[in-house]
Amino acid sequence: MARILITSAIPYINGIKHLGNLIGSQLPADLYARYLRGRGNEVMFLCATDEHGTPAELAAAKAGQPVAEYCARMYEVQSDIAQRFGLSFDHFGRSSSTQNHHLTQHFAGRLADAGLIREVTEKQVYSNADRRFLPDRYIEGTCPNCGYERARGDQCENCTKQLDPTDLIEPRSAISGSTDLEVRETKHLYLRQSAMSDQLDKWIDSKTDWPVLTTSIAKKWLHDGDGLQDRGITRDLDWGIPVRKGDEDWPGMEGKVFYVWFDAPIEYIACAAEWAEANGKSDADWQRWWRTDKGADDVRYVQFMGKDNVPFHTLSFPATILGSGEPWKMVDHLKSFNYLNYDGGQFSTSQGRGVFMDQALEILPADYWRWWLLSHAPESSDSEFTWENFQQSVNKDLADVLGNFVSRITKFCRSKFGEEVPEGGAYGEQEEALIADLTTRVRAYERHMEAMEVRKSAQELRAIWVAGNEYLQSAAPWATFKTDPEKAAAQVRLGLNLIRLYAVLSAPFIPFASARMLEAMGVSDTTWPEDVAASLSMLAPGHSFAVPEVLFAKITDEQREDWETRFAGTRD
Repeated sequence: MARILITSAIPYINGIKHLGNLIGSQLPADLYARYLRGRGNEVMFLCATDEHGTPAELAAAKAGQPVAEYCARMYEVQSDIAQRFGLSFDHFGRSSSTQNHHLTQHFAGRLADAGLIREVTEKQVYSNADRRFLPDRYIEGTCPNCGYERARGDQCENCTKQLDPTDLIEPRSAISGSTDLEVRETKHLYLRQSAMSDQLDKWIDSKTDWPVLTTSIAKKWLHDGDGLQDRGITRDLDWGIPVRKGDEDWPGMEGKVFYVWFDAPIEYIACAAEWAEANGKSDADWQRWWRTDKGADDVRYVQFMGKDNVPFHTLSFPATILGSGEPWKMVDHLKSFNYLNYDGGQFSTSQGRGVFMDQALEILPADYWRWWLLSHAPESSDSEFTWENFQQSVNKDLADVLGNFVSRITKFCRSKFGEEVPEGGAYGEQEEALIADLTTRVRAYERHMEAMEVRKSAQELRAIWVAGNEYLQSAAPWATFKTDPEKAAAQVRLGLNLIRLYAVLSAPFIPFASARMLEAMGVSDTTWPEDVAASLSMLAPGHSFAVPEVLFAKITDEQREDWETRFAGTRD
């Protein structure tokens, strides 16, 4: 049994996330976590809300609530939606937790003691219209590198180039749109990332199994232009973690908070401490996941995120961890994703573009979305959500292949043998050939899942479903029954056992349908099919089952057309 620590990029608190956010981190992380648990491994799957910074302040102001109250309310909303999507976090935390306050201040103190933080008197953009300093991400303009017109002052979403606000062409306030901006002096702390660039470069070179997307983005930041730059870790804001040097005050930094990019990744660690407190555990229980001197030396740590988060997780967060000089667990594998686009453009929370998680669940159950998103995951390139493709995939994969198989075999058995597994007959050449084929396919499915090849895993799972359908069509127990009821009984017995097998294999992708299949078969045993032949004899003759309701209803053309109109890409 292995021990695997899994984190997915933590979502901003400012509103409900869209399907692009979901497939970019949380959903594939859940797929991997569910698979590993299904194989008997010890898994710690952590996520949280990212609650600090200007996005939270502005969203709270728009909602007419104090920022702390707004964050508490939105945490409950996001937590509820995550549960309804079947995201199986061991803990869903909050970056505003006392644990994250303590750890963020602790890391800042360690970095300062190591000479990796410097004070900088800098000029920062102030918006007269908004009467406030503007964080880099709340200054918009045209990217000097690629010409994208909505580039932010910290990074261009389009080409991922790291920017400063002064680099932008025709900068404006993203809050008010005002161009009445001026530059004022203010003092801030900077993390001396440049001093660690060689160490980070060697560390990234050691990750030979990382996706090309991950390493190419990291290398670009390390080597483009003047190389990796020092980065501010404090801001002139009211809401956030107060700047302290460990447990001590930090002279000259009164009234300032840590920049959200600095404290948000530290929340991965703090989240484990929150998990321990919530479950009556000790510090040792969470430290065995995060401290290599306290039991985490045998942990494999895997992160999931969209490509826009890669620089912070390959460079800035590792610089914090390495720079502390303490034995914290470093990431072993970073699985990054491209963008899921919508209707010829990008999903965007800030622009209200696309289908959002709460809206999706109002239309259809979570498994419909989980299957489509995972089977179309933007791994090697951006992918596109269209309603036509969604309808086609749901109808062909879920309704026609899996749902149809479950319906046909259970209804036929009920009509000829009653609602229990029939006895009699024995498996013949056709059944042995199916078992051999399924054994090969299940082993391939396992390899793809272990390698976090999401699309290939989905393709192999679908092929496993198809194999059962093709067997049923070829064996035709409804025809066999007329001449050889005993043989038909064996065919049906195999078919019913396939439902249990499919439920176990499919649980990482479609957990709710999987649970319904197991319930219909009257079993709770989810033992992984290490031996496929043995697994296909677990439901013995005489075992009772029920014919389930339709697993997946087809999407009609009328529904698709209605949704195309209803979700034309905007949200109030």
